Amino acid sequence: MWGTAAYEFHATTYQLAYLMMGSAVAGAIGSMIAGGLIDRYGPRKVLVGAEILTVPIVLMLASAPSLTPFIIWNAAFAFVGVPTFTAGASFAPYLVRGAHNLEKMNSLIETAGSLGFVLGPAVGAMVSRSYGPRSVLYVMAAASVIAAFLAGLSRIDELHRDRVHGHPFVELRDGLKLAYSVPELRFLLLAATTIWFGFGAFSALEPLFYRDVVRVGPEWIGWMNTLYGGGMVFGAWVLPRLSKRMMSMRGVLVMTVLTGAGTLAYVGTDKLPTIAIGATVWGIIIGAAVPLIRTLLHVAAPREYVGRVMGALQYHQSAAELLPLAIAPGLAAIVGVQPVLIGGGVAVALVALAAYPTATRIDRAKSARDARALESPESPEALLEA
Repeated sequence: MWGTAAYEFHATTYQLAYLMMGSAVAGAIGSMIAGGLIDRYGPRKVLVGAEILTVPIVLMLASAPSLTPFIIWNAAFAFVGVPTFTAGASFAPYLVRGAHNLEKMNSLIETAGSLGFVLGPAVGAMVSRSYGPRSVLYVMAAASVIAAFLAGLSRIDELHRDRVHGHPFVELRDGLKLAYSVPELRFLLLAATTIWFGFGAFSALEPLFYRDVVRVGPEWIGWMNTLYGGGMVFGAWVLPRLSKRMMSMRGVLVMTVLTGAGTLAYVGTDKLPTIAIGATVWGIIIGAAVPLIRTLLHVAAPREYVGRVMGALQYHQSAAELLPLAIAPGLAAIVGVQPVLIGGGVAVALVALAAYPTATRIDRAKSARDARALESPESPEALLEA
């Protein structure tokens, strides 16, 4: 999307911001709707349906005659495409039980997704170099067909729900109430928001970083994202092997600070070898941070609310990526693309450090609850009333 807009339609920073803004808003709406559908019908059905709907929209993107319809169809793509991530992020509790098993399963799921992130940009770079950026969209359509077929073959434990209220908006309200009422869930959502806030400026400026600062072609976006994806694979693989102390709010805080620092390693120079190393390191950090947050959300959320909690997570991601788009293009025009990207990383690290007292308080409260050795977990109703 970025490559086509920046290199074929010669989009400006503001036009790229409009592209990603439409994508973020539509994706946020789609993720919230998907969360309720997942809790009703299970993540497998939602994933298959979303992948199928993606195909015709991607084909319309590929045939867009100008930037304006391309922006509109990109928003439609986000509306049906983001729910595939929401569904994928909801699978683990339908496959295994227990915090340790959830961590390993989320690590495996993230590893598989990261492998796709390795192969996808590499294939995209080769196709783009030979046939132009827009040709990559046809490869995306084919990949969605394959994904729908494979998801349809999966077999998961789709729990029959006893608490269907009959109205989807009531269920959505209850899911959001739970997500923002439970301290662990609220903190994790805000930590994820902080991480993805740092990505927001990249949505509008990363293609311009390669075009105007590094001065290379669009295929280099693909190659560097392949290295970034390789780092994510390693980060997801190494997560279960880290200290169990990382399975805490303070562990999430450490990963969030490192995420901000990783930005500096990636865009702190205009030298391709250094950028390549930075992309890999940043990928390792994100590859461990994402499944860590997801696992802790799965542990803290009752199973029948997992879809809506993950929908809220995806909503926060879209909103966090949206906020910088209001200021990043204007700042870039004043101080330059590279300083804005670096500043975003610094802001993420500082915000995370400021949240240390909150993380400590939540961890201590959880330890006190565990020490009381409650005979049964809190019911969803009790959590909602808390």
